[in-house]
Amino acid sequence: RAAIIRILSSETQIAMIKAFGIKNCDTMKKAMSWLTENGIAYEFVDYKKAGVAESNLPDWNARAGWEKLLNTRGLMWRKLSDEERYAVDQEKALKLMAQYPSLIKRPVLDTGSQLIVGFAPENYTEQLK
Repeated sequence: RAAIIRILSSETQIAMIKAFGIKNCDTMKKAMSWLTENGIAYEFVDYKKAGVAESNLPDWNARAGWEKLLNTRGLMWRKLSDEERYAVDQEKALKLMAQYPSLIKRPVLDTGSQLIVGFAPENYTEQLK
């Protein structure tokens, strides 16, 4: 019985992992491949289609910080007007990310106990294994 309980407990924890992002993003594809190759179960949530970005932003901001979430290196950032990119603070960043979910760095991996933003294989190895 103890072994069964441990297995169920372990599976329950793994099942809680949610990978938020955009399906056709190259970084998302790399992250999802890494998770699959390393036997880590996850639920993919496309935050553009599901509309979950805005509802999750306050929690993600509290756990990771808007500076880490805001993708200033992507195409969407470059498409913004100078006025939109000027003097970005927490309030402005959260509004921009809610309005343009592509501005959120991908992936956002929620394990339940931690939030991992972006993909780096060494970071995943350290935090997920």
